[in-house]
Amino acid sequence: MSHMLTSPAGAAALALALGAALSLTHAPAQAQEVGKEKCYGVALKGQNDCAAGPGTTCAGTSKRDHQGNAWKFVPKGTCEKMASPTSPTGYGQLQAFKEKT
Repeated sequence: MSHMLTSPAGAAALALALGAALSLTHAPAQAQEVGKEKCYGVALKGQNDCAAGPGTTCAGTSKRDHQGNAWKFVPKGTCEKMASPTSPTGYGQLQAFKEKT
């Protein structure tokens, strides 16, 4: 095996295999986005997909239900039909919003 890694052909084969493995790790995230859109204000506390605002990191970090700067992937065309009691319109938004009080 060590002989294979020291030859140019062996090194090239290893590089191709590693490249293929790394590209497959991004496939699930891309697949999630097909036919989906980010919908702000519809995620429940700790159930957002990402972007939960200051003081949070990413997925699962929203601090409260229907947080205006936290989004969840939903089927395209459904976001602005989903209830969001904190939204100015009462429905999910395609962009982050300031929550009504």
